Amino acid sequence: QVQLVESGGGSVQSGGSLRLSCAASGYTYSSYCMGWFRQAPGKEREGVAAIDSDGSTSYAESVKARFIISQDKAKNKNTLYLQMNSLKPEDTAMYYCAAGGSLLALNSYDHWGQGTQVTVSS
Repeated sequence: QVQLVESGGGSVQSGGSLRLSCAASGYTYSSYCMGWFRQAPGKEREGVAAIDSDGSTSYAESVKARFIISQDKAKNKNTLYLQMNSLKPEDTAMYYCAAGGSLLALNSYDHWGQGTQVTVSS
């Protein structure tokens, strides 16, 4: 059974940093994309960053130069990270890890985590 478990969310002041982690198990996604998505209250879920199997990355314009996605692949275990720097109040959202899709194409992803809340205060 595929499991994606996010951690690392929290509350931070504007300009601060957080590092999100997503522990993936129950599958081998060595040949697929993994990504981070977020959903703010009253807004649609949107793509934040994704990393392909060859290591290539894709970022939403709003987070470029501030967020960095990375991945640690090991046998039977795959951990996805999102380093978030220079956080802004508009980054406040529930952040979700997803696997098995295509870059930032939200509807292409097969598996989702439960989410971790990020709150940025001004």
